[in-house]
Formats: sequence, C-alpha cells, structure tokens
Amino acid sequence: MSKKLASAALVAGAVATAFTMTTLTSVEVSAAEKVECYGVSIAGKNDCAAGAGTTCAGTSKLDYQGNAWTLVPKGTCVGMELPGGRKGSLKPLDRDNPK
Repeated sequence: MSKKLASAALVAGAVATAFTMTTLTSVEVSAAEKVECYGVSIAGKNDCAAGAGTTCAGTSKLDYQGNAWTLVPKGTCVGMELPGGRKGSLKPLDRDNPK
C-alpha cells in the first residue's frame, strides 16, 4: 500500500470516528432533554412502562394509560392538556389503567 493511500485511509477513518462521536453526543443530549411523562400516550404508542403483564414500548392497552410513559421535552409533561381534563404526570397514575 502506498503512503498516499495509507494516509487517505487514516484520514477517512478519523473523519468517520469523529462523525460517529458527534452523532452519539447529539443523541445523548437529546435524550437528556426529555423526561418520562405518564398518562399521555395513545394505546400501543408508549415508550415504556405499562404495568404488570406488559413488556415495555408499544404495550399500553388504553389511550392515556396512567402507568405508561412517553418521553417528552423537559418542562412540558405536567402542563399537557389532554381529553377529559387529564394531565400528564412525572409519576405513574392510578387512572386509565387496564383492569
């Protein structure tokens, strides 16, 4: 392999590594700016936690299920206005849970 080709490969590898690190950092920052908000998911669209007998994401049975959460931007959860006077919560709710 020529020195020129080896240098090009080294630079390409460094650029790829830098791009990957930047992308991961952006994802981590985005996740850090979100919170788990209970009671705001549409049935089957939750990010996680949906009570006993469920496995996690996409397992909520009811719209606005109180024990299922979705990630939302920080500062927006408890102010969400939902049908029927419901509000989001930073903790699991006893309302709208499957029987």
